[in-house]
Amino acid sequence: MHPASSSAAVAGRLGLESGKLGMWLFLASEVMFFAGLLSAYIVLRAAHPAWPGAGGHLSVPIGTANTLVLICSSMTMALSVGAAGQRDAGRTRLFLILTILLGLTFLGVKAFEYDAKFHHGIGPSTNIFWSCYFALTGLHGLHVLIGAVANGWVLAQTGSPRFWAEKSHLVEISGLYWHFVDVVWIFLFPLVYLL
Repeated sequence: MHPASSSAAVAGRLGLESGKLGMWLFLASEVMFFAGLLSAYIVLRAAHPAWPGAGGHLSVPIGTANTLVLICSSMTMALSVGAAGQRDAGRTRLFLILTILLGLTFLGVKAFEYDAKFHHGIGPSTNIFWSCYFALTGLHGLHVLIGAVANGWVLAQTGSPRFWAEKSHLVEISGLYWHFVDVVWIFLFPLVYLL
């Protein structure tokens, strides 16, 4: 049996389109990736009795605002998926644009935070906390950027009649990735900013 037809058969038995199954499998690998990173952070923190922490250099209000930005972006992504399911091109585009703008807002705030750290002489080599902070938030930020680019690519496709005939499920697939990135932040924010 040809590999493509066998994966389609598995996806069919599971009641999923092959693209959606592929995204779920990819997200499973991403869960393992971030679970490993977050576990390493927890182990490092537990192993250091004198954990240096942020030393007052992290703004909980800014982190909270950024969390609300991502929660709002999940809402707009869900609205975009719903609009795509109703074949409402205008609302699909509107909510995709809002999702992208919210993602870019998150990245802009994160860049502002990074800039403030660098101006105070804080970088990844400052201590173990800041190494973890920049690694975790930087990798998460990269995933937000990838999600924004993916949503932009889907947005560009929505102008084509072929998209609505054959590919509108891409909004949902992109949405799965976006929601995953948001959920990662929900775990990351309290670990780094609050504890």
